[in-house]
Parts: sequence; C-alpha cells; structure tokens
Amino acid sequence: MTRYLFAPPAPTSLPIQGSDARFPVGRIFCVGRNYHAHAIEMGAPVDKASMQPFYFIKDAGSLVESGATLPYPPGTRDCQHEMELVVAIGADGFRVAEADAPSLVWGYACGLDMTRRDLQRVAREAGKPWDLAKNFEGAAVLSGIVPKAGADVLQSGAITLQVNGLTRQSGNLAQLIWSIPELIADLSRFYHLQPGDLIFTGTPEGVSAVVPGDRLTGRIEGVGEITLTIGEAE
Repeated sequence: MTRYLFAPPAPTSLPIQGSDARFPVGRIFCVGRNYHAHAIEMGAPVDKASMQPFYFIKDAGSLVESGATLPYPPGTRDCQHEMELVVAIGADGFRVAEADAPSLVWGYACGLDMTRRDLQRVAREAGKPWDLAKNFEGAAVLSGIVPKAGADVLQSGAITLQVNGLTRQSGNLAQLIWSIPELIADLSRFYHLQPGDLIFTGTPEGVSAVVPGDRLTGRIEGVGEITLTIGEAE
C-alpha cells in the first residue's frame, strides 16, 4: 500500500443528469476567441483562414459547481464572466480526424470561465502567459453533465447569460468559429485526449465585470442552466 506524506486531494467530479454516478474530471482545456464578436470586443479579430485555435488550461482545483457562491477573487479589480458550452470527453483520442471527433463526445455542460481581466491585459501586453488571469480557485464554474443524445454533436442553440436578471451575453452555438469536431481534432494533434477531459468552447460577446452580490444565470439550449453568486472578497 502506498503511504502518502499527507492525504491526497479527493477526485474532482461533476454530477450527471439522470444518474447517481458522477463524471470524473481530468484536464480542463479552454479555447480563446471562438466567437467573432467577442474577438472584436477583445481587440483581436480572428481570421479563420490564416489562424489556428489557441488554448489555455485550468486545473481541476479551479472547478466549482453551479449554485456556488464564489468569493470575489483576490488580486483583481476587474473579474469578468464568460458563458460557454463545455464538451465532456468520454473516449481516448490522438490525432483524431474531424469526421471521427464526435465519437469522443460523452456529453455537455454549461460553464463560466471567470477571468481576472486586468491581469490578463497586463500579461497579454507583456507577452506573458495568462495563468494568473484564467487559472485560480473558482475560475471554472460548471453545471452537471448532460449525456450526448445520438451520434451528432451540437451545432446550434441559444447561449445566454443574465446578471441580476439583465441579459449581458446572447449568442448561438452556430456562431462558433471552430466547431466542436474541429476543436477536438485540433487539440488531439497536441494531446492524447482522455475520458474526463473537458473543453470550454469559447464565449459570445458581452463579457463584463461582476461585483459582490451579483447573481449570474446562464442557459444553453438543449443543455441546461448554470448559476453563480459573487460573494465578498476574503
């Protein structure tokens, strides 16, 4: 029996709709600027013909479940919401053809990619990594996993986010620059994708700052709902 110096962390997992089993979470991949309008509002338009997707990673310690209260994150004065469709991977895949990518999809979730935007701007201007901006406790908020229905992946569906009842983000999955199969095929060029991996697929325009007391409610047609309350700073 292996003896550990201290107790290892408990496995990270998410509930599954219609099941008492839970979905064990491995890596959390996020694609940047995958809606044209959001790329423009970030000051970095995307030309799909000449550009490739780019990614950043959140670790499992950043995950909190829908319904949580997130203390306002430390080190920032501009924490912003990004509402996203999240793809849950359920099979191994490496150098997967786009046509075969749907077979890796186990299900979907609603996700909030919480971002310390002021830190991201500083890092971007200095050509430094985004880790402090994107990977912190509570930076990945997720609903339960909805199993995929049928063989096809989601290609359309309304995606919205309200803060205190007012709509801030509104778009459609059909507006994704790189589709779900394209993202899976591209990621699998660089990683051996594994069951438990999650992929945040990008956010529509309308990202903006949150403050303590805000209540966020996001919805994705065919997937479900996610909620988050912003608490006081610790």
